[in-house]
Amino acid sequence: MRLTCMFSFILLFGAVGLVVFIHLQDPEEIVHQQTPGIKYNMGFQQPKKDCVPSNNQDRRLRKNTADGAAPVKQSNSLEPSESVPTKLQSTDRRQSSIMFAMKDQQKGEETDAIRLHKRRRRFIIKKSPILISMNSSVLNLPTLKSEDRNNNKWKSLYQIQGERKRIMRETCSKYKSNNRRIITPYHVSRIFVEDKYRVLYCEVPKAGCSNWKRVLMVLNGLASSTKDIQHNTVHYGNYLKRLDGFDHKGIYHRLNTYTKMLFIREPFEKLVSAFRDKFEHPNNYYHPVFGKAIISRYRVNATKEALRTGSGVKFKEFIQYLLDVHRPVGMDIHWDHVNRLCSPCLIDYDFVGKFESMEEDANFFLHLIGAPRNLTFPKFKDRHSNEERTTTKITQQYFAQLSPAQRQQSYDFYYMDYLMFNYSKPFEDLY
Repeated sequence: MRLTCMFSFILLFGAVGLVVFIHLQDPEEIVHQQTPGIKYNMGFQQPKKDCVPSNNQDRRLRKNTADGAAPVKQSNSLEPSESVPTKLQSTDRRQSSIMFAMKDQQKGEETDAIRLHKRRRRFIIKKSPILISMNSSVLNLPTLKSEDRNNNKWKSLYQIQGERKRIMRETCSKYKSNNRRIITPYHVSRIFVEDKYRVLYCEVPKAGCSNWKRVLMVLNGLASSTKDIQHNTVHYGNYLKRLDGFDHKGIYHRLNTYTKMLFIREPFEKLVSAFRDKFEHPNNYYHPVFGKAIISRYRVNATKEALRTGSGVKFKEFIQYLLDVHRPVGMDIHWDHVNRLCSPCLIDYDFVGKFESMEEDANFFLHLIGAPRNLTFPKFKDRHSNEERTTTKITQQYFAQLSPAQRQQSYDFYYMDYLMFNYSKPFEDLY
């Protein structure tokens, strides 16, 4: 008798749970869970539940903007977005009102139920990124004007761009699976938008990014000259819009019609430049966050002062941290792969510039987009202006502190960047 009662109670409990689950479940979300991933050259679809969440969905989407832009305020908040597509919102409201009307006609209880449903919907959005299907750029790289076609300099630079893009595409085709070109807001979180001249710029730290932001601000009419813009204004003023701050339509439109560009730098040289900037000068973020963890893990008999401040990290210790699969602290954009920062195998960049030929490449790009003739790329050094720029010679001096095995492992770490952007091996003993 007792066994029968227990079995009946379990069945009743399961039935009640099923009813509650069906009541709370959004029918459109059930459909989305069954939908396969978005394929290349398809329209918008809703996210699957098993996608990696984005860290930059912190802007609320605005329904009534003409071009699909969200509020311009740029923030580094890691809170996920609480926005959903307009169609889904209207469907949810209709279905919610029907269900709650059938359940209870009392206004107070209906309001509580709607509030519960909205809280649950926000939870679902936090767990699911927005997926965006992606085409290659419709405009592609702007063509040379008729008067420029007889100019050997412009013709040569144009051919160089074609070759760089060819190598990048071939590398992606050989080493990356691109059958499902799915782009989330995370993939475009490093891309800055300039709407007047229709430019998308992917920020690569230590490759002229501060001066490129100054140029974008001048193009946008926020300043009359790049010399007038201070370092903190560039990086902390939030004057430039990021691509992940737009809604589906805004992101999709800009990826397919704007001129997309990035500038890269020799990987070892970029790494040494980042080390010198962040660890050889006073820094209230990198010393306590990265320095303390690196010294604690990799320095034998570290002093209490070094453990307390995190100052004085040695390059060899920094490389140990970089190559450690169990790092005591995570990666940082200043030494991450360009391949991960800008996703060049997902996004078809129209222009690929190099730090080593910055002035020539940058001014050629400004010429192509029709920028004002008096606007040229600034030459001044943004930080530690009295210090010599990181050169090939300085880079070799730092890497000479490492063993051959560590140099090889460092090269392997950045191998895709070396291959994709056609940089030669920095040391002869590398294979």
